[in-house]
Amino acid sequence: MKKIITCIFSIIFINNLIHAETLIHAGKVIDGISNKIQPNMTIHIEGNIISNISSGFAKPSDKDKVINLKESTVLPGLIDTHVHLTGEYNAKSQLQRFVLNEADYALNASLYAKKTLEAGFTVVRNLGDSYNATIALRKAINNKVVPGPLILTAGKTLSSTGGHGDSTNGWAKSIMGDHGPKNGIVNGTDDARKAVRQRYKDGADWIKITATGGVLSVAKSGQNPQFTDMELNAIVETANDYGMRVAAHAHGTEGMKRAVLAGVASIEHGTYMDREIMKIMKQQGTYFVPTLLAGNWVAEKAKIDGFFPDLVRPKAAEIGPIAINTFAEAYEFGVPIVFGTDTGVSAHGDNAQEFALMVKAGMPEMEAIQSATSIAADFLELGDTHGSITEGKVADIIAVQGNPLENIRLMENVHFVMKEGMIFK
Repeated sequence: MKKIITCIFSIIFINNLIHAETLIHAGKVIDGISNKIQPNMTIHIEGNIISNISSGFAKPSDKDKVINLKESTVLPGLIDTHVHLTGEYNAKSQLQRFVLNEADYALNASLYAKKTLEAGFTVVRNLGDSYNATIALRKAINNKVVPGPLILTAGKTLSSTGGHGDSTNGWAKSIMGDHGPKNGIVNGTDDARKAVRQRYKDGADWIKITATGGVLSVAKSGQNPQFTDMELNAIVETANDYGMRVAAHAHGTEGMKRAVLAGVASIEHGTYMDREIMKIMKQQGTYFVPTLLAGNWVAEKAKIDGFFPDLVRPKAAEIGPIAINTFAEAYEFGVPIVFGTDTGVSAHGDNAQEFALMVKAGMPEMEAIQSATSIAADFLELGDTHGSITEGKVADIIAVQGNPLENIRLMENVHFVMKEGMIFK
């Protein structure tokens, strides 16, 4: 009899736990899909899943937990599709390559991941790192060892010798070496396929390539194409064979065009994009990740004597205004746009400053928010689980004071963060 009674009490206790909910009383809801704000809503959460959304402020049971956000606007967790969690650019960045070890990069990445999550970004795509640190970080976050966003990572970027992703640019010849596919340096189609397969072996989710020169590499051109058509085709074909897609850093038109025609999923930066490329991107379904924040940041830092190496400074000085104008034209032309910042150039945790730049360039506030929620989730093939406050989605939820549709800079001050049903801020 005693065993039966104990069993009954256990069943009742478990039943109570199962039916306990977390209720968020939200003054306003931007769900990531609708173009209208929904006032006075209750978001019901069971475990880590949104179980229901109801109108009004639902009355809780004795078992339920209530979170009072009646004075806030509640949104889905934000998604940044272009970050670099292993570092932050500064005046000593060139030196740090010689003094930091793998453990330094990993520990720094853990700190930056926490800052990113606390800024309201519950999902990120990391496009290039050092020592595969973000692959290890992804595992640690998934196992709840450290706090941070859900990470999709490309591991080490693929480049060509002397290309934007060649980390030995600017080094003395005696220490420069001749890196190969394992270190992300591709010269020819065999190298291209081997480099992609190595990323697969490492555990990467995406492939990142530098299709053109870049701003911050110690090299003269920021625009020249840096892969042949054959190399690009080999990269994309091999990535597709292994269930991965390709993101292409690209500033100049020729390298950008080659990458789009080869079948990359996204163009990062796209600074000198012209109408021909915009048309091809629409036809191909290629997404544009504008990273206006990075362009704006480097343009400001270029005003400081000695902050950038001499080869970098003129490239950095010109890019900000051009990037804004390109974004405005691409938006008007109808190129698919998804939110991405290149944070790691600028400071981690400042990712939401991208919103104000997008709005300044002509994108309405709601569309800018959707580009970082439902649109970003669909682009990353996470739309079934993330990107909106809808029934059945993972409970990634944030809140800001006031109405971001009236002042988009409110997105820079997230005061509540829930990821997978757990409160982190």
